[in-house]
Amino acid sequence: MKMIGYARVSTSEQNPDLQRAALQAAGCSNIFTDQGISGADFERPGLTAALDELRPGDMLVVWRLDRLGRSLIDLIRLVTDLGARGVEFHSLSEAIDTSSPGGRLLFHMLGAMAEFERSLISERTRAGMAAARARGSRIGRRPATTAAQRAAARIAIEKNNTTVEHIAAEYGIHPRTLRRILKDDQQGSSAG
Repeated sequence: MKMIGYARVSTSEQNPDLQRAALQAAGCSNIFTDQGISGADFERPGLTAALDELRPGDMLVVWRLDRLGRSLIDLIRLVTDLGARGVEFHSLSEAIDTSSPGGRLLFHMLGAMAEFERSLISERTRAGMAAARARGSRIGRRPATTAAQRAAARIAIEKNNTTVEHIAAEYGIHPRTLRRILKDDQQGSSAG
């Protein structure tokens, strides 16, 4: 089994040497590093290189779970993807080692907590939206155009032979958006 290490520090002023030393002491043959990159973003050059290096039977090792990422849901997804590839995962500080029964249990407990967190967020979002609707608040994004702008655009296109691209540029929207809005508007008026 080849052990591949991954270290990350959030700012360019921080030094990953402590993490690198711990990963070397754990037996990592190769250590990839990202410096000055947030853990919220899973598109990192060092992480991508580490993941590309891993083969079935290998293990990804991190000093602490938060060095791999900030979002529990995304961490669970990443480690699950590794498992599907036949790659184990080990976090030194939290003693999570998916190659052991205890480590797998701890990981599954974290996964259950992440699923519970997702459910709570979804439930709170639905409740918040229902309360906003009950207060008469509009839910969703502000429309890209007003009814008057849509009417003027339709007249300009149909009667004045103005291009959709020209009108869309005037309103600061993409031509595809304007076409969709006009189509939806026309379907709405013909349905009523």
